[in-house]
Amino acid sequence: MRKTEFACGEHYHIFNRGVDKRKIFLSDRDYQRFLISMELLNDERDGLMEEWRNFKKNNPKATFPDFRELGSRKPLVSFVVFCANPNHYHFILRQRKQKGIERFMHKLGTSYTNYFNVKNKRKGSLFQGKFKAIYIDSNEYLLYLSAYINKNNFIHGYNKNDSWKYSSLQEYLSSEGRGLCDKKVVLGQFANRKEYADFMEKNAQYLKKKKEDEKYLLE
Repeated sequence: MRKTEFACGEHYHIFNRGVDKRKIFLSDRDYQRFLISMELLNDERDGLMEEWRNFKKNNPKATFPDFRELGSRKPLVSFVVFCANPNHYHFILRQRKQKGIERFMHKLGTSYTNYFNVKNKRKGSLFQGKFKAIYIDSNEYLLYLSAYINKNNFIHGYNKNDSWKYSSLQEYLSSEGRGLCDKKVVLGQFANRKEYADFMEKNAQYLKKKKEDEKYLLE
């Protein structure tokens, strides 16, 4: 039984990684499939992934934003921040419906594992057990985590600048990005995007150095 009980309106840090620390994203296609799944599986209804495939088949030149505008949505959770890295992912989620986080994460994990296994002709678990969840119990912790997740690719050394496509970073730095996140809870506490960018950079530099120092101590 999961120790964390999810409450509607509250924020949680959700994360997981590949079994045996294996890579869970091997190509841009894998990342894009995961990101689209994040949006289409975040609904009380099932079948939106199939609707998207049929829509794309019938409208080859259409883009995902075109499909996004069709119909009303009943999301289970709200995304605040996200990042997908080669062997793990991080979210900050706010639960919107009863058991919304559990329902969404079950759908996401099952769907992506099935896709990955079929594509790579493998069987078995892809993720390291059930997803991990930590309750975000203060505003300070929320802001700290937002910086940590938005700049997670930099902290882990996957990318040396702010061009990582598989996170919410671009949504926070500019009006670009997927438009997936509810950013008001974070950006509303800063005078402008520049001030938040400086906050992220300061924390990311500290965390990267701390991670490198710990590596040397272990060696």
